[in-house]
Amino acid sequence: MKLFSTDLDGTLLGNPEATNRFNTAWRGIPAAKRPLLVYNSGRLIADMRALVAAGTLAEPDYLIGGVGTQIHDFRAGRDLDDFAATLAEGWNRDRIEAIVAAFPGVRPQADEFQHAYKSSWHLDHATPEQLDELQRRLGATGLPVALVYSSQRDLDILPRGASKGDALRWLCERLGIPLDEVLVAGDTGNDASMFRLPGVRGIIVENANPELFSATVDIPCYTSRHILADGVLDGLAHHGVIRRAPSADDTGIPRERMQPEFRLLFTGTKLGSLNDDEKNLITTAYEHALIAVRKNITPLGFSACSLDDNAVTGTDANYRSVWARDGAITILNTLDLDDADIRAAQRATLETLLRATSPAGQIPANVRIDDHRPDYGGVGNICSIDSGLWVIIACYNHHLRTGDLDFLRSQADRLQVAMNWLSAHDSNNDGLLEIPEAGDWTDLFGRSYNVLYDEILWYRANVCYGRILEFLGDTARAADYLGWSQRIRSRILDAFWPTTRMAEPAAMPTAPSNRFADRQFGLGDTQYLLAEITPFAFNWRCDVLGNILASLMHLLDIERARTAFRFMWGVGVNQPWPVANLYPVVQAGDPDWRAYYTVNLLNLPHHYHNGGIWPFIGGMWVRFIHRLGFHEVACRELVQLAKLNRLGRDREWEFNEWVHGVTGRPMGKAYQAWSAASFIRACHELEAAPGIGAGQRD
Repeated sequence: MKLFSTDLDGTLLGNPEATNRFNTAWRGIPAAKRPLLVYNSGRLIADMRALVAAGTLAEPDYLIGGVGTQIHDFRAGRDLDDFAATLAEGWNRDRIEAIVAAFPGVRPQADEFQHAYKSSWHLDHATPEQLDELQRRLGATGLPVALVYSSQRDLDILPRGASKGDALRWLCERLGIPLDEVLVAGDTGNDASMFRLPGVRGIIVENANPELFSATVDIPCYTSRHILADGVLDGLAHHGVIRRAPSADDTGIPRERMQPEFRLLFTGTKLGSLNDDEKNLITTAYEHALIAVRKNITPLGFSACSLDDNAVTGTDANYRSVWARDGAITILNTLDLDDADIRAAQRATLETLLRATSPAGQIPANVRIDDHRPDYGGVGNICSIDSGLWVIIACYNHHLRTGDLDFLRSQADRLQVAMNWLSAHDSNNDGLLEIPEAGDWTDLFGRSYNVLYDEILWYRANVCYGRILEFLGDTARAADYLGWSQRIRSRILDAFWPTTRMAEPAAMPTAPSNRFADRQFGLGDTQYLLAEITPFAFNWRCDVLGNILASLMHLLDIERARTAFRFMWGVGVNQPWPVANLYPVVQAGDPDWRAYYTVNLLNLPHHYHNGGIWPFIGGMWVRFIHRLGFHEVACRELVQLAKLNRLGRDREWEFNEWVHGVTGRPMGKAYQAWSAASFIRACHELEAAPGIGAGQRD
């Protein structure tokens, strides 16, 4: 590689600790072997220079700014004016702005994002019809312009021939560097022009928007299993530019260097490196977690809890099953283990569940281990919507880790009919599923219609299924599903994160209408995604699992994810242990209370789904914090999670299903597969597992 061109926001920037790791790794490449470094961003040159001057970014060789409308030689300290001259012919910024300003729903971006050859605007959740109409209006003037739309918000009008890719091509020609010696990295649609240059090799970070996957669906790219700058580092290692990534312990940001609001948030929190006793506790917990996972290996796949260590009577008999939800989450969290028995159980779990797919496409809630009988109804004979969602997500990630294309081919028909069945639950074609009451993992809890947890899984399932079709060579349908996932994401953010900013009038008849944020303007600006939306009401509680998943599944942008984290940390969802699934709990007499919450005394306040503490969510919580750029905080929470998993009703290290939200005492089944697996995944991601160090996370 002679040149590396990378986007900034959402790629190198987002997690300041991961950006530190990139800077350290890049500076560590011997100068004689180091490729030229180009930052290629929608930011303007002055903004990028300020980031370098502040030490946020390593010094580059060149800057491409303004979505490909500026090129700056950083070492020489000068703009390349001959490039700007190529953009001037036929460009009339004043006339363009008059046309765009008259378009309904459009509002200008701040002055700091504008310059002579870039007219930048916001147009929230634009439909293809809106963009086509704007393109038609601009085209009718005869002006040679290009329209670039990304992130479901950002609209840039540029001179025709100006893009990140065009500017990179011009720079490479000037430097005499062949495109097949160029590596690029990005996360949104406006990066696609870099990837589509003939011969370049690309790194797509895990948190990339579906629009980039859709735009590159027909070309080979390396898709990292890591996000932001960690994904870039993983890609650089894959292409041989670096040997391994620096350690998270060595590149963390201490409390005194955090943003002020987070310094205050963590006041009183013990931070700093773990001592030997704490490290030994995590090592011991990891070893016991492996034992707990293996206790759940059966010929049909992973059971939900150890069959030999739990007495089951009455309705508890359904624990003697391979559960779609539990099994898929266990698979996702054990993919980094190369143990043959665990790998075999992963595949067996998927085969057992997919083999029982109904003719209509429903993947069962569970399959009984003793008689192989599938159960489609669950508690109250209500269908389990999220079973199919989790299995599709697990199939995609299983392929990413194993490369087992034959398995995908063998299950292709079942996966398609499962997606069809799920799609039918979007009965009004608005992008969101309509969920029956108690129709998901909270199967004794009264949520229905548009439920945050299910909608996030629906978004991710569409991304994953689109990628599965890509792997199978069906690029046209892959692009359709990836495009639809963008619409789902827009609908979720519209409906579940209300804002007092008044929506602009719809520009086209096909634009979303009757938005929840408009109908419930009086709710104000939320600090997290709401738990539930119906046509007649909303649930303002914070679904902790839903908000964590929204970040881990790349639906929330980094700023909203940090806002949600500040709220959840502030109200103490991690007390006494990480982490309660709901805040605040539902009390008897609340409008949300249901009489059936007393069934088996499961959903009393601070019990089970009503604010109980779930170790499998705790593992996700730890990863969530780490990905936000708070490694030391995440390590401390990992220690707390290890202590929680050590608790038991009968013996230590039970990795119990759930514990009481106030007393912190175990209340569920012992040796729960997803509790142990989630702890294992957190250890790997934080590089805290025995034998797992920097650059070995895969």
